[in-house]
Amino acid sequence: MGERSEHNQQSGQIQRAGFNTRAVHAGQEFEPRTGAVVPPLHFSSTYAQDGIGGLRSGYEYGRGGNPTRDALQEQLAALEGGNHAYSFGSGLAAEDALIRALCSPGDRIVLGNDAYGGTYRLISRVLGPWGIANRPVDMSDLDRVRAAVSAGGTDETRLVWVETPSNPMMKISDITAIADIAHDAGALLVVDNTFASPYLQNPLALGADIVVHSTTKYIGGHSDVVGGAVVVNDDELAEKVGFVQFAVGAVSGPMDAFLTTRGLKTLGVRMERHSENAQKIAEWLVGRPGIEKVLYPGLPDHPGHGLAAKQMRRFGGMISVQFSGGEEAARKVAESTRLFTLAESLGGIESLMNYPSEMTHASVKGTELAVPVNLLRLSVGIEDADDLIADLDAAIARL
Repeated sequence: MGERSEHNQQSGQIQRAGFNTRAVHAGQEFEPRTGAVVPPLHFSSTYAQDGIGGLRSGYEYGRGGNPTRDALQEQLAALEGGNHAYSFGSGLAAEDALIRALCSPGDRIVLGNDAYGGTYRLISRVLGPWGIANRPVDMSDLDRVRAAVSAGGTDETRLVWVETPSNPMMKISDITAIADIAHDAGALLVVDNTFASPYLQNPLALGADIVVHSTTKYIGGHSDVVGGAVVVNDDELAEKVGFVQFAVGAVSGPMDAFLTTRGLKTLGVRMERHSENAQKIAEWLVGRPGIEKVLYPGLPDHPGHGLAAKQMRRFGGMISVQFSGGEEAARKVAESTRLFTLAESLGGIESLMNYPSEMTHASVKGTELAVPVNLLRLSVGIEDADDLIADLDAAIARL
């Protein structure tokens, strides 16, 4: 009883601490037997019982609980300001578990019309045949959001799904206003916070009900682990998500949880460098020959700049660029850089270049969510900004 009370008191102190302190210490108590400051990695798939049903600290079987995964979940909840967090084997596994936990055939999901292609594919092609309807809408237009959420028909809006900044069009959506719209219609607001990360934005504090992450990206931060997460405050929602996590079993493995925890500890310092570099590169790109448009919320002329400044701490490490030379120019630049690696994903310490129309968003070609063919998405890493600019300059000069 004394140990549990001491643990709860320590956890309470950490919850009230600053972001970087929480990132380093939440769920990371030293190992009591040896004093190891890094909690051990638990690979065991099953746990000895003290008699039938006599579980030690609640552990029974690896799918239902694992100390390494639990430590990550405590860390994630602390950084998003949530009461409960659940870790999954991928971002899409997290989204799938969430939707199946909260939706039934006949429900509708209203989502952004430039959502991540994998999310749309999951909702439309996997869950659609099960009876989940979807309605894409421009989330930056509150009147359209209100109309879509309250639209009649055979289905009823259960979830409103927002990415802000959006992938890859970098639109900024008003989380608080959309939460009010969703709640007025009896729906729940889900915010995909992958692009911003918990360091730059905390949707639960702005009125959202649920936060989802691809922890593969900024949270892991090193392009060496795949994972996803769901974070909530409400106990009833948590129970439903937790049940699906256990019953379906798409949990993160212990090594993946360990690597994600390790990356998460440096999220704050990494996001500062990502944001600083991206701001410099976005400002450099503006007005360059061959550049049609630079999409970055840190630029004063971005339509969502003021809103982003209000609900984010900084503007992040993602930039999208459209080329006046069309598809040919975009493809040529994507295949000409040396420091920016042409690859899927984002949020790692190294800079990546992506051609969404044929890569991350190929699944939405021909739909309302299709990405312009002259657009490249840059995930700006933590290298020296001058070197990254020189790399882009050389590639653009070849046009």
